[in-house]
Amino acid sequence: MEEFERKAGEFYFEFGKGKHMVLSTAEGNKVFSRMMSIVQIDGIFYFQTDLTLRKYSQLINNNNVALCIDNIQIEGQSREIGHPLKNVAFCCAYRDCFKGSFEAYSSLKNERLFEVKPLKIERWVYEDRNPYIEILDFENRQYSLERYSGI
Repeated sequence: MEEFERKAGEFYFEFGKGKHMVLSTAEGNKVFSRMMSIVQIDGIFYFQTDLTLRKYSQLINNNNVALCIDNIQIEGQSREIGHPLKNVAFCCAYRDCFKGSFEAYSSLKNERLFEVKPLKIERWVYEDRNPYIEILDFENRQYSLERYSGI
């Protein structure tokens, strides 16, 4: 197994099934961010939203998004994939991680499911109190760990 695949697998294992994350979208020259309930299945991130919200139109008009939590930054491309209840894997993961949201919103007529395929994942890691920037570059299938010197 190549280093990129091994490190990506380690990242997804550490990340787990679901987290509350910040989703950033863009419209014109403005950026918008909001908290979202995100699940991860086989290296793809999923969330649901109402098609009448401004966020939905931003996603449809510009599929470049960013997800952020703690020391993790994810750049990716989003795509609408239908109604949440039509995706069994999503429903199982979302119900397990966010039961209240699943029960309140997933069956609503206007809900839509989006996937985010990562293009780049960056995170800060510390070894012996030394800072490093870990990068998973999905476009080039490359992994790097660069010590941050601040110079």
